[in-house]
Amino acid sequence: MNHEEILQSVVKCNNSKIVLIVMDGIGDIRNRDYHYKTPLEYAKTPNLDKLASESVVGRMIPVSLGITPGSGPGHLGLFGYDPMDVTIGRGVLEAVGLDLQLRDGDVAARCNFATMDDNGLIVDRRAGRIPTEKTIELCNILKSIKEIDGVEIIIEPGEGHRFVTLFRSKDKKIDSLINDTDPQVEGKTPLEAKGQNDASKFLASVVNEFIRQGFELLSNHTSTNAFLTRGFSKKPTLPSMREKYCLESAAIAAYPMYRGIASLLGMKLLKAPKSIAGLFETYIENRQKYDFFFIHVKGTDQAGEDGDFESKVGCIEKVDKALPILLKNRPDVIAVTGDHSSPCPMRSHSFHPVPALVNGEFSGRDDVVCFNENACNVGGLGFFESKYLMTLLLANGKRLNKFGA
Repeated sequence: MNHEEILQSVVKCNNSKIVLIVMDGIGDIRNRDYHYKTPLEYAKTPNLDKLASESVVGRMIPVSLGITPGSGPGHLGLFGYDPMDVTIGRGVLEAVGLDLQLRDGDVAARCNFATMDDNGLIVDRRAGRIPTEKTIELCNILKSIKEIDGVEIIIEPGEGHRFVTLFRSKDKKIDSLINDTDPQVEGKTPLEAKGQNDASKFLASVVNEFIRQGFELLSNHTSTNAFLTRGFSKKPTLPSMREKYCLESAAIAAYPMYRGIASLLGMKLLKAPKSIAGLFETYIENRQKYDFFFIHVKGTDQAGEDGDFESKVGCIEKVDKALPILLKNRPDVIAVTGDHSSPCPMRSHSFHPVPALVNGEFSGRDDVVCFNENACNVGGLGFFESKYLMTLLLANGKRLNKFGA
């Protein structure tokens, strides 16, 4: 038997409550400009440190050693869906998170507004992180493109500089085996969309025409005159958290992509206020209704990708300041971690293991008294793959029977 088969044979229902706090991109590396500390080491975190002293900690590997995960694989691992076996495209995650109703055969792409210079080179892949209100305005312009070669074009604005494009065809088959047009670095031209099979090649031609027409419509908007497409994908079929773990689950996440992951796994999507304190207050309001809560904090990842050490420190300190709200109505099990690392010096996701903390009546304690990367290196959890986190949380919540005689 493999791990999944053993887990399914021992999982059981009870009334324990589990909270998973995900500080997106929390992991980092020591920064010479800040006394060779990481943001977690630099931040003042008395509440997280106290919680760590009462917990068992370690470092978590999101996918595999040396592999840099996207946000989708990073979160799938946290929820116990092996990211090496299960893939969900970013386009579908964003679309579902925006409550778009995907039909069989639809292909979704996540898009970023961007800034392009006179030579056709991308100089800002996120268009200065424009506000959502500006994205809505720009999407309304693009919505004049309704159909290309019999393929319906459906556009929906997301958070900040992001939006979703849904491709729907009645007569011609379309597929999602298409590369991103985002070059991933600035100073290069957008890539041409290319398909890997006939249905994908047809849709790639539609995508390229959509991009051409879209750039033309945006040509008078100097700082937002382009967009980049990523994560072409179709809706998958996955077992829900209820089916897999006997958990009634809820998500408190503001950004569409993370709401999309949660929705595809059968979680109830709860309101997600802008403030971190508001996220924890939403948990308090709903704590009797669900067994498992996924609470998502985005600011740590944004700061890491922007290379903004001080903003990342500030977000960590906001989480720490708000943590007593949750601890006053303490669940049976608390986990604090991230889906991946986003080191400020790298300004991107990275392969570095993520600090992780598990707290509960039966978690035990190690000798670690603070929550940061270096401290977690010597914690009782050791180094482990993220796909095992849910098993640990279920075990701490006494939701697993004994295996074998």
